[in-house]
Amino acid sequence: MITLLACPQMSALAARIAASHDQIQTVRIRWDTFADGFPNVLVENIESIRNHHLAFLAAFDTPGDIFTQLSAIYEIPRYAVRSFKVVLPYYPTGTMERVDRDGQIATAATLAKMISGVPMTLSGPTQVIIFDIHALQERFYFSDQVIPRLESGVPLLRDRLATLAKPAIAFPDEGAWKRFGRWFEAYPLIVCHKLREGRQRRISIREGDPAGRHVVIVDDLAMSGGTLLECRRALVEQKAAAVSAYVTHGVFPDAAWQPFLTAGFEHFWITDSVPRTAADLQSRPPFEILSLGDTIARLLMEDGQELL
Repeated sequence: MITLLACPQMSALAARIAASHDQIQTVRIRWDTFADGFPNVLVENIESIRNHHLAFLAAFDTPGDIFTQLSAIYEIPRYAVRSFKVVLPYYPTGTMERVDRDGQIATAATLAKMISGVPMTLSGPTQVIIFDIHALQERFYFSDQVIPRLESGVPLLRDRLATLAKPAIAFPDEGAWKRFGRWFEAYPLIVCHKLREGRQRRISIREGDPAGRHVVIVDDLAMSGGTLLECRRALVEQKAAAVSAYVTHGVFPDAAWQPFLTAGFEHFWITDSVPRTAADLQSRPPFEILSLGDTIARLLMEDGQELL
């Protein structure tokens, strides 16, 4: 049996996971604050987690919520839990993984150091499960006190592809093709080339032919969405019959998703890794939410823990 706890933003997803899997149960956390605004967190029925397998479903997409959740994540293993998995679907500082001028801060490494402070469990290090981290080398930013597990939400797209006429897959750059191309070897592949000119992006097609195809652009995340809009322009210019998109993490700060409501995309699939965006885009075509719930449940039940 796995006991699943969650931050408030992920509580609905945690409840759906537990309702669909009889080997997963939830325990409620009370997320209050003191008068000064600092967290006052209580894990209810705390005795029920001792010597159990625990998991925590986290959301770090809002900076102010990170401290509160880390306060709970740090303390849970101290209650003699048998094992602990922290599911952090979206790693928010992933795009700041390197510096190119003196004085810049690689905050991806900073957050990894913070997460690496989670105490050991009775059976060893905590596992930290992250979906489609922006740069694969970021796994090496974590210390040996935790075990980072890099998973992908991209396979969720494959069922949708079966519903399209003459589908093809496009990648906005060579990096995306190298990371995700293996999932789509059965389809024609198109690789784009991205040239940055200041704040502007210019996309051209480097390899593949989109003519007459329903082309799905695949990437790990969307912030402003400018790259995806430019990709669509390049594909339409080369006679693509239709253009859709998939990103695991629809971040879209400041409602940057709004241009996509009228941009001409047939479909735009995202996951619920960023709960704020998923809530905003529910029932807003062309967006469709592909839930990570079943994938997370499978990962929680791995290693035969339910038999221990």
